[in-house]
Amino acid sequence: MRQDHRLQQQRFELKYLIPETLTLGLRDFLQTRLEVDEYGANQPNFAYPVYSLYLDSDDLKTYHATINGSKNRYKLRLRYYDDQPASPVFFEIKRRMNNCILKQRGPVRREAVPWLLAGHLPEAEHLAGSDPENLAAVQRFCLLMNQIRARPKAHNHYRREAWVSPHDNSIRVTIDRGIVIEPHFQPSLMTRLRRPTRVFGGEDVLELKFTDRFPDWFRALVRRFNLMQFAAAKYAEGVTVLGEHRFHDGDLARDAYRFGAEPAAAGPPVA
Repeated sequence: MRQDHRLQQQRFELKYLIPETLTLGLRDFLQTRLEVDEYGANQPNFAYPVYSLYLDSDDLKTYHATINGSKNRYKLRLRYYDDQPASPVFFEIKRRMNNCILKQRGPVRREAVPWLLAGHLPEAEHLAGSDPENLAAVQRFCLLMNQIRARPKAHNHYRREAWVSPHDNSIRVTIDRGIVIEPHFQPSLMTRLRRPTRVFGGEDVLELKFTDRFPDWFRALVRRFNLMQFAAAKYAEGVTVLGEHRFHDGDLARDAYRFGAEPAAAGPPVA
């Protein structure tokens, strides 16, 4: 079962928008310092799929906290990597406190997801792991969800190429490609989008993540590829691109979406 034990729970995170043409050059640079993430090692282009279901209130509290630069903001999302019934779904809280990112997440059994999103309190049997911290993370998620009456708002997908330190989890570099989003108001875990929209046009998102000081070789990478830092929040940018009106009125939007076009017959989301 995927647990992503090497994820940093507290870190600094810098993001850059990059053209797809830089990917090969970045990969050549990164492999001299890091090793490819185990989940991408046998995947095409070293990239594995990432799916997220973002929750927000009907007045989009977490979205507005992000675009207003609120000091101690957070996001609520469900993250998963495939459509297999036995695979867990991670309930994630991603907080920003000043310049530091803190993440809590707990793996949940798929059959328990609708129950928890309906507002019920999590029990140990709902979890896909026995670590007590997992239950604490899901309990905290449900508390925040119920406080702002959050419910599903958007489905997000991309393919992630990740590079990690061979020694510890102090450094992680990711390249997210083909980032798409669409409104989604049901507690369903889709791996195909109905009408996806590209969030950053033809550009990818590079993320440099570290737990201590900014490594000197990160500076060399930024200079070599002439990178410009960017606040690339996938959910917030997606809502801005599509328009807040697509997400505000949950009931009306849900009905309009439910009776809209059918899902694509086959194939991955727009890349």
